[in-house]
Amino acid sequence: MPNPDPTPRPTDPYDALLLLSFGGPERPEDVVPFLENVTRGRGIPRERLEEVGQHYFLFGGRSPINDQNKALIAAVEKDLAEHGLDLPVYWGNRNWAPFLDDTVAQMAADGVRRVLCLTTSAYSSWSSCRQYWDNIDAALAALPDDVVAPQIDKVRAYFNHPGFVTANTDGVLAALAELPDDVRDAARLVFVTHSIPISMSDSSGPEGGAYVAQHLDVAAVVAAEVAAATGVEHPHELVYCSRSGAPHIPWLEPDVNDRLEELAAEGAAAVVLIPVGFVSDHMEVVYDLDTEALATAERLGLPARRAASAGIHPAFVGAVRELVLERAAVERGDAPERPALGVRGPSHDRCPAGCCLGARTAPA
Repeated sequence: MPNPDPTPRPTDPYDALLLLSFGGPERPEDVVPFLENVTRGRGIPRERLEEVGQHYFLFGGRSPINDQNKALIAAVEKDLAEHGLDLPVYWGNRNWAPFLDDTVAQMAADGVRRVLCLTTSAYSSWSSCRQYWDNIDAALAALPDDVVAPQIDKVRAYFNHPGFVTANTDGVLAALAELPDDVRDAARLVFVTHSIPISMSDSSGPEGGAYVAQHLDVAAVVAAEVAAATGVEHPHELVYCSRSGAPHIPWLEPDVNDRLEELAAEGAAAVVLIPVGFVSDHMEVVYDLDTEALATAERLGLPARRAASAGIHPAFVGAVRELVLERAAVERGDAPERPALGVRGPSHDRCPAGCCLGARTAPA
C-alpha cells in the first residue's frame, strides 16, 4: 500500500539500527570456547587459551562487555524514543551470543530492508573496522537463497565526534578530581588503547597510519578540553595495552605498565589512565588497567586514577542518535552537518576498496 504521507521520516531510509560488538563469555564454561572463536584459524594451543582465560576467571568467567552493550542499547532506545524516532535496535556479536549471523537472519525474518550498523569501536584498522565488514558480508552470505537480505551500512568512524570527546573529557575531569590535591595539577594524562601489530597499524585507513593518528588527534582534543575546564595544561601521551600474538611480530608500544615504570623513574607526580581506545569498560579496561596497571602504579608509589570510558554517558548516547540522523540524511541525498573535532575532520561514510587492508593478525 502506498505511503499516504510522502514526507520521509528522519531515519529514512533505515528501518533498523544494529549494534555490532566483539562479544564476551558470560559463564566460566564459556571462556575457552569464546577464546577459540576469537582466535579461530590462528593455531593457538588450548593451553595458551586457558592461560589467557585466567583474566576472565578473575571476574567469575564473565566479561563485562555484554552487560555494557545491553545498557547502551537501552540508553539508545530511550534516547531515540524521547526524540520521537521509531527505530528498532538489534544486537549481534562477532565472537559470542547473540551471534551476528543469527541477528542478521532475525532482521531478514522481521522484514528489515535497510540497516545502519554501529560497532563498539571508534577507530580505523583491520581488527576494529574492516574485520567487522568481513563479518557482515559473511552473515549476509549465510542467508538462504530465498531470503531477502537486508542492506547494511556502517556509521563513520566516530572517534572525533563531539559526543564521544565530551564523554571522555568528563571522565578525565572526574578522575583528576579524585587525585590528592598536592599532585592533581602535575598529573600526566596517559591515554590507553589496544595494541595492534605495527603492520596492521601501518595499513589502517585509506592511506595508512590512521589508527595511531586518530588516537593522537582525539587525545590532543581531550587534553585541550581538560585544560580549558581546569586552567591547567597536563602533559599527555598515548600508550598501549593487551598485546598478544607471537613475540617475533612487532606490535605498537609502549605498553602501559612499561611506561608507568618510566614515568615513576622520571619523577612523575601522578597519572590519569584514560581508556580512550574503548567505548566501554571492556575486559581490556577492567583487567589491563584496573587490575594490572593500577597495581603497577601502586607498587611504584605513583598516584593514579582511571578515567571512565564513554559507556552510556548522555553525550555519547546522543552522539549515536546524531550519527544515525546524519547518515540517514546523506543516504537521502541531503548534505547534513558532520561534526568532528580535532584536525582530521569527519571520516568517510563508505570505506574505499583498499581501506584497512594488510596484516590480518587480529588481537586476541
